[in-house]
Amino acid sequence: MNVKPIRTEDDYQAALAAIDRLMHAQPDTPEGDHLDVLATLVEAWEEKHYPIEEPDPIEAIRHRMEALGLDRKALEPLIGGRSRVSEVLNRKRPLSLTMIRRLSETPVSYTHLDVYKRQI
Repeated sequence: MNVKPIRTEDDYQAALAAIDRLMHAQPDTPEGDHLDVLATLVEAWEEKHYPIEEPDPIEAIRHRMEALGLDRKALEPLIGGRSRVSEVLNRKRPLSLTMIRRLSETPVSYTHLDVYKRQI
């Protein structure tokens, strides 16, 4: 196994190509070990050079609503009344810990979507 640090974009691209070639390597084999080491190096390079920012909570909520075809009314059981939902989505009121818990603990894609569709 010939492994070297990733220091440049060319090194990074070469490591990605090697990972592509080794993708079907069996675990606990020399090829599988090589794949593990390369994947670890690439992950470290990407974290440093291509960081992923934390998503904005309101944008995440809007994206989820759009993906599920929901409108603001579907958020009322989780956030509060119509005006509260409006305030949160328009950034006039911050999400409270209770709202965050309700949003994270409720499988919106199943429970509220079904309830909401039945109300229509």
